[in-house]
Amino acid sequence: MACSEFDGQVVRLESELKEVMDQFVRVRLIQCNSLDLNLFQFDYDLTFAAFFLSSDKTIYGRYGTRSSDTEASSEISIVGFRKAMEGALELHQEYPSNRKALVGKTGPPAKFSIAQEFPSLTGKYTPFLDYKGQLARSCIHCHMIGEGARKEARSSSEPMTDEIIYPWPMPNVVGLAFDPQERTTLLNVEPDSVADQNGFKMGDEVLELDGQPMISIADVQWVLHRTTPPTTLRSIVKRGTETIELKLPISPNWRQISDISWRTTSWDLRRIATGGLLLKPLTDEERIAASLDNSQLGLRVEHVGQYGAHAIAKKAGFKKNDIIVTFDSSSKAVRETELFAHILRNRQPETNIPVTVLRQGKRLKFELKIQ
Repeated sequence: MACSEFDGQVVRLESELKEVMDQFVRVRLIQCNSLDLNLFQFDYDLTFAAFFLSSDKTIYGRYGTRSSDTEASSEISIVGFRKAMEGALELHQEYPSNRKALVGKTGPPAKFSIAQEFPSLTGKYTPFLDYKGQLARSCIHCHMIGEGARKEARSSSEPMTDEIIYPWPMPNVVGLAFDPQERTTLLNVEPDSVADQNGFKMGDEVLELDGQPMISIADVQWVLHRTTPPTTLRSIVKRGTETIELKLPISPNWRQISDISWRTTSWDLRRIATGGLLLKPLTDEERIAASLDNSQLGLRVEHVGQYGAHAIAKKAGFKKNDIIVTFDSSSKAVRETELFAHILRNRQPETNIPVTVLRQGKRLKFELKIQ
């Protein structure tokens, strides 16, 4: 495409976006100090998130999704954002006659109404940013809310729930992949997935899920996040000129397919579960070189934390490029995500667990203190 053609498309998109945005009263929040957590419930690991609200704080929908630490914008787009806003305006035109369908878009009362009430944040932050002093240090970031929730759960003697460990599951967990250029049109349905087995097809537009109107992928995630299995979600789908009803069964342990290693909040999980280690799966070539088959644990140490509570593994003797082959006496092949979940469910702070690594062809044994 010629540069002039591309520039013309950008100008057109910006013009169309502005035309829609001008129908909203726009408010930008740049920090989470004193943010109303009863209202603003969203994936706190996002780079960008938007709420579409009525003047009485009824939520029409959300926008913003992410599933990668390297491709933060691969599942969002200007076109998709505009279409989500158009969907919100359609719902607004019907309001309040559609109020009942929108009730589920607002979550239950939060355990802590503002971020400063989390025990890990209490007394450390003021209600507002310190514009005349330490501005950056006075800011509560979104991810701190997610971390605060996990830390508070970790302080309990009860095992963490899947909802805390695997928040905001992507729709691909149930086999659905949405087109980021559309509202909720399916780009793909994973063969033999629960969605495929229950009749969802590529090109379907998901209009409703669990009784709620859908205007973005984030809306789908919201329903999934609030779902307690086992259950069956009712979906209204537009297929060509037809509107049909489909069922989406949600089974126990369904969230555990999720990968949470990309999340910013997982840096704190690395402190808890691996003493500050960042672990990456071995490539096929690395497995062959290490004489490990696909059933055996093989996670390479990509980074070793150097400071404070993230330096526990360093102090225990772990080094970059070590290959972890047993973790807490298990040699079963798992992802970094599964290591996090195992520790959060089964090991209390201050517990020492055995870990074996391969280093230059030799097996070395260490003890790692769980936090």
